[in-house]
Amino acid sequence: MSSVRRCSRTACGRPAVATLTYVYADSTAVLGPLATYAEPHCYDLCAEHAERLTAPRGWEVVRLAADTNPLRRSSDDLEALANAVREAARPQTPRQPGPREHESTEAGRRGHLRVLRSPDS
Repeated sequence: MSSVRRCSRTACGRPAVATLTYVYADSTAVLGPLATYAEPHCYDLCAEHAERLTAPRGWEVVRLAADTNPLRRSSDDLEALANAVREAARPQTPRQPGPREHESTEAGRRGHLRVLRSPDS
């Protein structure tokens, strides 16, 4: 069995170079670099199919630039990831807004994503 992942398109045997995922709630298709491992709800695409990808009418396609440098993980990357997971798992405690925080820091929202204002503005 070959360890090279192949394009998910029917009858295409070319090697995969990109991964396609869908965010159904936002009507968005996200095409990015090949994921580190195959997932059941993602589609691996070859270069030709990734380039020709179109989305249904009313949907948005987000194309993430592929990193040209080979994947290099350092202990700093792993530590940052562990800290982010710990922070996300920490229970939220309500806090009192400071004197400059009377205005909302949220500038916009789209689905589950938020745009935050810079503290300088």
